[in-house]
Amino acid sequence: MRVGILCSRVRVEEKLLRDALTQRGADVELIDDREITLDVAAPRPGWDLIVERSLSQSRGLAALRVLAAWGVPAVNTHAVAQLCNDKLTTSCALREAGVPIPRTVIAFSEDSALRAASDLGYPLVLKPLTGSWGRLVARIADRDAAEALFEHRATLGTPEHSIFYLQEHIDKPGRDIRAFVVDGETICAVYRESEHWITNTARGARTSNCPVSAEMDTLCRRAAAAVGGGALAVDVLESDGSLLVSEVNATMEFRNSIDVTGVDIPGRLAEFALAVARRGAVSVGAA
Repeated sequence: MRVGILCSRVRVEEKLLRDALTQRGADVELIDDREITLDVAAPRPGWDLIVERSLSQSRGLAALRVLAAWGVPAVNTHAVAQLCNDKLTTSCALREAGVPIPRTVIAFSEDSALRAASDLGYPLVLKPLTGSWGRLVARIADRDAAEALFEHRATLGTPEHSIFYLQEHIDKPGRDIRAFVVDGETICAVYRESEHWITNTARGARTSNCPVSAEMDTLCRRAAAAVGGGALAVDVLESDGSLLVSEVNATMEFRNSIDVTGVDIPGRLAEFALAVARRGAVSVGAA
């Protein structure tokens, strides 16, 4: 089995995944997304599966689209990655599936964004449509801060900055939850705790094991199914005794979650990836 791991940098996750795949008999190639070229009209056989781990969402999506046209299976698929990489599209997919999410409003001008902010109530959260690691996410405390931030976004003038994605601020208890869903199963979850309101491990949050209750399992499996399934990280917020899904991530980071949960996350990912590759081989053979 020939597996390519498409990545921008070989981090701990990529090394662990490479080792897990190799231990299961796969021939693994690390593919630098800055160096690879893909000829759309001339498929280059070479992989039975691609595991997409790019730090660049745009490079990852472009590569996945070409590979899909070639018929190369991928974890995750282009459709899933594209949906998860856009917060508005993710929110709509979750809402359509009946998955509870924070109240979310979009606006298209400074004035309409200010009206939406007043309706949501302060504090509220302003997010970019794309991005990760909590970058460019802002908590807005009052109208003065909203006016300054909205004017700044409008001045930048890019198409994405013309869309204001606003969410109610959830007063979480100094933590949020990241759950890992692989092939429709919630394999484990962690609390991400921080003194900062952005509880992201890339910003220094600490992790500890979060028991997966029946309620959380059902919620996370529904969220994963809403975006197309695969190997996904579901971000969950606790709000007045209920659970809300804030985001679903198609390229999960897991190195800080292995020891605290006791779950072999890269091993589970490797087993799922190889199962996808085998299904792909059967489909090609049947055709």
